[in-house]
Amino acid sequence: MATEAKSAKPIRLAIIGVGKIARDQHLPAIANDPCFELVAAVSRNAVVDGVDNYHDIAELLAAGHDLDAVSICTPPVGRSAIAMAALDAGLDVMMEKPPAATLSEVARIEAHAVAAGRSLFATWHSREAAGVAPARAWLADRTVERVTIAWREDIRRWHPGQDWILEAGGFGVFDPGINALSIATEILPGDWVVHRADLQVPEGRMSPLAANIDLTCGDIPVTAAFDFLHEGPQQWDIVVETDGGTLKLSMGGAILEIDGEVTEATDAEYPGLYAKFAALVGSRSRDVDVTPLRLVADAFLVGRRTIVPAFAW
Repeated sequence: MATEAKSAKPIRLAIIGVGKIARDQHLPAIANDPCFELVAAVSRNAVVDGVDNYHDIAELLAAGHDLDAVSICTPPVGRSAIAMAALDAGLDVMMEKPPAATLSEVARIEAHAVAAGRSLFATWHSREAAGVAPARAWLADRTVERVTIAWREDIRRWHPGQDWILEAGGFGVFDPGINALSIATEILPGDWVVHRADLQVPEGRMSPLAANIDLTCGDIPVTAAFDFLHEGPQQWDIVVETDGGTLKLSMGGAILEIDGEVTEATDAEYPGLYAKFAALVGSRSRDVDVTPLRLVADAFLVGRRTIVPAFAW
């Protein structure tokens, strides 16, 4: 990872895709970071007040803005073409997770960024959660015995009406579940392998609403349970049992608990991402880790699918 570097003038940025995640996280983070100036937005269905708005990236590029970079917040299907167009235009690129619909697309985008000499950031926002870095540091000196992941949330609350998420390339329950895998592979770097996956796919849809996966990290057994129809208290937990005690990350990594001692900090995931993107732009560097996406792809490949009743909003 590049060390932090800030330009003498703000990075002139366009945001591409103005959905829930852009409004909830990206736009506030950009507005509060002096390294960036938002000058344009691209969306088929929405506008951002105070900047020029365009229907697609072709229209944006044709307008002749003096842009430096784009932040792509569209669904993963179709994102590759947007990223390639931005790189061809000489722009640096930041991509919301997951970086694209397939591993091959990510490899193609990265190769294009290298050839163009542009910065590319495939983000994993949950790795910026407050408890993740200290969890990795604590685990580094211990022998891990077992990892248990429970990621249960309500699609109707967090993705209302977003039918694309259950279509091919939408990832289904792995859209949130990949956040758990991004944290797990960050705090336990190593040789991760998917051995078994059970996927529950609703009738008439292409992507699962629930999944159970057995993995290993080296010799460490890992079980992961993902549920996209969870109506009770939302749960985003990773429990790591070690020879020196038990570590638990909850609320998506925001809360760290070690043997009953709890540490909680203010959410700063997206400000952290934009600070890293500014550093990458300043140093002409790239940060592209596909490990979480590879594990999801493997789960789809080995997964045993069970058809469950149709899902309706």
